[in-house]
Amino acid sequence: MAELVRYRSRVADSARWRGFSFRPGDIVISTPPKCGTTWVQMLCALLIFGGERFPGRLTEISPWLDMQLVDREQVIERLSAQQHRRFIKTHTPLDGLPFDDRVRYVVVGRDPRDVALSSAHHRANMNGEAFMAAREAVVGIDDFTVAGAPSTDLPDDPLQHFRVWANPDAEGLQTLRYLVHHLASFWDQRHRPEIAMFHYQDLLDDPAGQITRLAEFLSIDLSDGQAEEFAAAASFQQMKRRADELAPNTDIGIWLDNKSFFHQGTSGRWRDTLDQDSLDYYDERLGALATPNLAHWLHHGWLGHPYSADAPS
Repeated sequence: MAELVRYRSRVADSARWRGFSFRPGDIVISTPPKCGTTWVQMLCALLIFGGERFPGRLTEISPWLDMQLVDREQVIERLSAQQHRRFIKTHTPLDGLPFDDRVRYVVVGRDPRDVALSSAHHRANMNGEAFMAAREAVVGIDDFTVAGAPSTDLPDDPLQHFRVWANPDAEGLQTLRYLVHHLASFWDQRHRPEIAMFHYQDLLDDPAGQITRLAEFLSIDLSDGQAEEFAAAASFQQMKRRADELAPNTDIGIWLDNKSFFHQGTSGRWRDTLDQDSLDYYDERLGALATPNLAHWLHHGWLGHPYSADAPS
């Protein structure tokens, strides 16, 4: 087995996966940031617990193992104590994760142009003091300037921000380069029975159908009408209403406003923001990073994908 690639940023360190003991049936939810991670965590919670009542906040029952803002041993102890089927969040690509054929890997992608705009809002809503305090308490901050992430002092102008995000030399979790690499690592293995790739646009266009597909992948039975019931429970409006329970990292107060974490939950906002020069720059960068097949999926998902041989059953 190839040695795992280590991915480090100011927020996360994939080395925290080393030595983790899987259980049969564990679920790993692996996404680039701002691609619908919390949404799919919510869907898994609804399926696992059979309804909207959970035994704790989503960030506690489905922790982000890689995140360096909570002590790793505390996270491991919490996961070890869980009696329900475990579902764990990560932003680590496949080549940085331990692979176990008893585990199901749920992957989520999104139009990168929407990810870029969502990332800008995400940064603006972060409580910098709370972040730094948590980071210092867990792993310190001596490495902060060299931890593989861009400066947090990004341009306020959305077009300039987009250029920085799409720059091929940009580092960190929230860049075009990382997003494409992350999804490509799974795309190349997408026919494995342990992997299922979902797309944000498909979840918007056919939420009940995608919940049914997720349930089938996880071998969870749905009763009549449950897919529609869960789709309603996981709607943007309902999740925003429950932001204190469902937003990530609410246990360490990392957001200026928990509700604002759920910003708009739409697709295509980039059309009203990006000019032609920005789109030309993006197209050039994406063409250098992704195969045409993957690039089309990133923009359209499975429901809009013309390559039937690549579509999931």
